[in-house]
Amino acid sequence: MADIETKLAAARTRLILDKPFLGALALRLPMVAADPKWCQTTATDARSFYYNPDYIDSLSLEQTQFVLAHEALHCALSHFARRQHRVKLRWDVACDHAINPLLVKDGLKPPPGALVLDSFEGMTAEEIYPCIAENNTDQPMDQHIYDGEDIDPTSSGQQQGDEQREGGQGQQSDPQNQPQSGGSSQGQQKDDPSGGAPQPKPLTAAEREALAAQWQQRLAGAAQQAQQAGKLGGLLARMVGELLQPKLPWRMLLARYMTQVARDDYSYMRPSRREGQMILPSLRSSQADIVVALDTSGSVNSEELNEFLAEIDALKGQLRARVTLHACDATLAEGGPWVFEPWEEFKLPREFQGGGGTDFRPVFEWVERQGRTPDLLLYFTDAEGDFPPSEPHYPVIWLVKGKAPVPWGQRIQLN
Repeated sequence: MADIETKLAAARTRLILDKPFLGALALRLPMVAADPKWCQTTATDARSFYYNPDYIDSLSLEQTQFVLAHEALHCALSHFARRQHRVKLRWDVACDHAINPLLVKDGLKPPPGALVLDSFEGMTAEEIYPCIAENNTDQPMDQHIYDGEDIDPTSSGQQQGDEQREGGQGQQSDPQNQPQSGGSSQGQQKDDPSGGAPQPKPLTAAEREALAAQWQQRLAGAAQQAQQAGKLGGLLARMVGELLQPKLPWRMLLARYMTQVARDDYSYMRPSRREGQMILPSLRSSQADIVVALDTSGSVNSEELNEFLAEIDALKGQLRARVTLHACDATLAEGGPWVFEPWEEFKLPREFQGGGGTDFRPVFEWVERQGRTPDLLLYFTDAEGDFPPSEPHYPVIWLVKGKAPVPWGQRIQLN
């Protein structure tokens, strides 16, 4: 056991030095030797890292680094709180498929039996889950013991687990109070004659919520440390950025940005003589000028376009905005632009057929030819196309379906 604990400590130390982001996360999981009767490889309950000593003994030091980082990412990505209605086995497989390509891409060596498919690279567990067949026979490389089987959470078994926690067995529910050393410091091992820790109970809803908030903070802290050391890049950096961006509905973000262009302000113009000599502030309003562009290259369906236009229609009435609509794939659509006054319904003038490529430059070139400076340009797109080489001098909002980045402007995630 001493050799196994030394091996785990060495693997974690190397992670901290070479992969500070993953190492900082792994450091948050106390390492606990588990009873081999229930733990065949490794496991986590989002509070500790459980391991079968014989399994760790069979791995190389590089593979041990992989399993430590694997369990830490399950926790950091809050997989324990995101399953919802999904079938447990399919969800567990999807979570492994989401994590393993990230670690392989980061230079870690997977152990035998790890699920790695290049086609799932960069995808979330929610995106992968529908791709896992219902009769799937794959198995995750570890055990996700933070989650119970597919049972009614109000059933007696779950209630019994909750009652046991309330009766004193849930003392480890606060990860901040757990030791960060090896498994010998865990008191639960002393109660088991085999020397291995018994399997912990699944998390309650309250525990899942509390742990999700804690791991979100740990994820942000680990990312900041790694970025300062210059050792966070590639897929992991993009994943962290997506996870830490505010989860606000796109309608709320769009309304926030659009209301910033409303031309309501106080004026100190001298009043007429009939109103007296005192100059008091008065509210003045004028019509906002907004350009809306739709990407009709085929990546956005008509239902999504209509949903977007309905939201603009509701907002433009509040802002007293005059909207100029363009449709564009590689070129501007014929018959455009279409102009809508504040009192007119904003809708698609006709059905657009999806074209081939995507080029955003024609819309911006049209604005420049008109000599206009709109208060705002909104572009509804998947952001996969050719952008203008430089940012215009008016504000631009990209409402993006998909994960593609934009070189400038404000980006709002649609889905």
